Amino acid sequence: MPVAGTPLARRRLAVAAAFATQGFVFIGLTTRLPDIKDRWDLGELGVSAVLLAIVLLAGAGSVVAERLAPRTSSARLLRAGLVLIGTGAAVMLAAPAWPVFLLGVGVYGVALGVVDASTNMQAVAIERAWGRPILPSFHGGWTFGGLLGAATTLATAGLPLGWTALVGVVGLLAATAGFLPRAASAAADHAPEADLPGVPWRPILLVGLGMVVFYMVDTASQTWGAVYVDEVLDAPSRWVALATLPYLVASLLVRLAGDHLVERYGAVAVLRVGALVACVGLLVVTLAPTWPVAVIGFTVVGTGISVVAPLSFSAAGRIAGGSVERVDAVIARFNQFNYVGGLLGAVLTGVVGQDQLRLGFVVPMLLVLALLPLARWFAAASADVTPAGTTSARP
Repeated sequence: MPVAGTPLARRRLAVAAAFATQGFVFIGLTTRLPDIKDRWDLGELGVSAVLLAIVLLAGAGSVVAERLAPRTSSARLLRAGLVLIGTGAAVMLAAPAWPVFLLGVGVYGVALGVVDASTNMQAVAIERAWGRPILPSFHGGWTFGGLLGAATTLATAGLPLGWTALVGVVGLLAATAGFLPRAASAAADHAPEADLPGVPWRPILLVGLGMVVFYMVDTASQTWGAVYVDEVLDAPSRWVALATLPYLVASLLVRLAGDHLVERYGAVAVLRVGALVACVGLLVVTLAPTWPVAVIGFTVVGTGISVVAPLSFSAAGRIAGGSVERVDAVIARFNQFNYVGGLLGAVLTGVVGQDQLRLGFVVPMLLVLALLPLARWFAAASADVTPAGTTSARP
């Protein structure tokens, strides 16, 4: 295992900073949505359309990253993506006219997909070279950045919207960091490409379903949580914006501890216990008689569910095996599960809970239990895709 101060350790810090930057800019934008809504006189449908456009464009950006992965290093993709998310966010916030705002949405959306894919490409490559689980702490960087983004919005709430475009500078600065070059990550290749079978998409799909479940729960908690405590549980207006802050704090703490937990107990055990904890948390949310009880429930949910996404990317890279080009392409395609889960979480919770939002949280409460059977696939290794607890028929 590398020690602090080594080149690989410095690369790890650089990539963690990229995750934090992504979270900072994303939350910095989403917490400004009320101001954006007022600036362009958008209704609820208009805001939803902007968010949907960003998600769809991010999916397109992830496809772009997949197509470029065989001939372009993830470090270059990440630098380009960080520059573009900073630029796109700044244009969205400072746009003088509606067409310019839409241009910013387009740039930011595509760049978001590129950064989503390339940060995880870098993280998986560093984990392979590191020799032990470290993906959870990378994703902890995203959560930390998100908390900083929310705090920055609160601290600058009185500034005109145009001045908040300075949030984009963070993306430009992060792009100057020293990420892991492809030549360095090639040392972690497991076997010559010619010696490996085709990419084993079936087990990768099963791991991807686990990530869909995570993003459904995560989106339900973060997108609908504030609405729930406001409209159903009558929380004081000054507390509504911070209703799911404990969810993010719990997620951060567990992700930072996740490397050690997975190394000690294994991914399967961590995921199964986490699924049960998240289910209990969502039950508390569903039955909550008051808003403080619901916030406690969301905190329990964050504690249980937060390591699913990083362990999903880690497992997908491990199952794919082979050259860094092959793993990068798989990670970029695998990233699409992120957007599928986010869309399903937002839509299903809203549809089921359209008359009584309390019932909408029953959907993620039940679906999170799917992680119990899916967890065994997270222990599959390299191109030998037999899940934990079974025996491979391959020699």
